[in-house]
Amino acid sequence: MQLATLLAVLVLAGCGSSPKANFYTLGSDAPPPRAPAAPYRIAIGIVTVPDLIDRPQIVTRTGANQVTIDEFARWAEPLQGEIPRVIAANLAREVDGALVSTYPQSANIDADCKLLLEVQRFESAPGDAATVEVLWTLRPARGESRSGRSLAREATGGPGYDELVAAHARALAAVSREIAGTVRAVRARP
Repeated sequence: MQLATLLAVLVLAGCGSSPKANFYTLGSDAPPPRAPAAPYRIAIGIVTVPDLIDRPQIVTRTGANQVTIDEFARWAEPLQGEIPRVIAANLAREVDGALVSTYPQSANIDADCKLLLEVQRFESAPGDAATVEVLWTLRPARGESRSGRSLAREATGGPGYDELVAAHARALAAVSREIAGTVRAVRARP
């Protein structure tokens, strides 16, 4: 009887404690804003992300055809909202005078150009690299649209999630710099 009671207590004690969940957010890796210039309004529309990563848990690649979903390492906000917010912050710093808004605020503004983003890859390999691939289209109010594909791979520099999330932020900064180059070229055209 005492053995059964002891086993029951041990089983219940094991159920009582679970690992602590950690929450992560992407940061903007852009330098401080430049001197003010004439305003240039950029509206980022709805961003699409792969269903695989459209979840709060961080998904990591563990093999060519295998991923792991970590229940205790989570994004602080949905990537569908966080990715455009980070790109908007980066563009605001990369393009002089850029006033960048994201959906849903961008839906009702009279923008100088609209930016559509489709995230093709957002891969996480702890201890290795973060890879981001984005198809994008820039639609100026005047002139022809321009489209591009940006691929960035950033080494994590360490095995943890902090390093992985920082690598994703650097990869998004690289994608933002490519888009910013096109924005500046479109803006310079009369």
